[in-house]
Amino acid sequence: MIPVSTVRLPEGTEELVTEVIRSGMLASGPKVAALEEAFAALTGAEHAIAVNNGTTALVAAVQALDLQPGDEVITSPFTFVATLNAILEAGATARFADIDATDFCVTAEALAGAVTDRTKVLMPVHLYGQTADMAAIPALAAEKGLAVIEDAAQAVGATFDGRGAGSFGIGCFSLYGTKNITTGEGGMITTSDAALADKLRVLRNQGMRARYQYEMAGHNYRLTDLQAAIALPQIGLYDEVVKARKSNAARLSAGLADVPGLTLPTELPGRSHVWHQYTVLVSGEAPVNRDELAAKLLERGVGSGVYYPKTVFDYDCYRDNPRVIASDVPVAERVARECLSLPVHQYLSEADLDTIVEAVRTIMEA
Repeated sequence: MIPVSTVRLPEGTEELVTEVIRSGMLASGPKVAALEEAFAALTGAEHAIAVNNGTTALVAAVQALDLQPGDEVITSPFTFVATLNAILEAGATARFADIDATDFCVTAEALAGAVTDRTKVLMPVHLYGQTADMAAIPALAAEKGLAVIEDAAQAVGATFDGRGAGSFGIGCFSLYGTKNITTGEGGMITTSDAALADKLRVLRNQGMRARYQYEMAGHNYRLTDLQAAIALPQIGLYDEVVKARKSNAARLSAGLADVPGLTLPTELPGRSHVWHQYTVLVSGEAPVNRDELAAKLLERGVGSGVYYPKTVFDYDCYRDNPRVIASDVPVAERVARECLSLPVHQYLSEADLDTIVEAVRTIMEA
């Protein structure tokens, strides 16, 4: 079986973890500080604040803006549920704007149409390893006097016009087990606002600046040194990881370029894609639908994934929630019906790539 994702940790990881265990400093310590410094350098932001997962990063980012009841955050309807859950956990109201099927990201035009007098935050989601339009969206935010929180969970190292994801507003990253850089569970917040970074560091530590010196109602959002030790070796190798993923994406695109009914992902001009996922669209004109393609690929030993099968608010648990304002998002609904992610990770062999291409072509050309 060729899995859609796989996790292997580089040499040196065990030694760093053992070093932490022997040090007796298992909670936040020097390894967390080292990871924050390296992550800030990778993204181009001035500050990085490590937290215990990517959802927490989003929650803390919203909380740090001190929104009031009824204040709205506009985000993408085509995203993992953590995006929506974080908005609700932080006490805000979620509103949605449609996406573009080319980059799978919310558009500035749709965001502009969704802004109300209660809107306080625009939250684009950089999906699959490529950013949203980070020229138009920050410009809209500046025009309307809104904050920007980037859900960059899948886009560590991605750039827009040479600037890193997470450097345009408050960046929120996931370091979950399947992400391009992982701590197993973990997250990171980036910002170039020193005062905001300071506030986030106090917020994640139960509101304490020093022991029993409380400055705000806070939380335990801390990352451990054990988790940071797992990620540190990956930072140094990340350029190689992205290079391999780019090469694999190019191989897949070359092999599948003329398959009828299949729309391939693209790296858009001015953007650097880190290929967290390689996501195709299976159109209604194809001989099989998305689910049939996934099932037939599985029969041939090729894994795949549907990210995501519905718009994020299209579940019973959100339908009657007054802080979830559903909207008409036809592009997102179509993409949710058609999307399928194929393996693109750095551990694929030449034979694996040939197998994936051959399997997709055989099924789609039947």
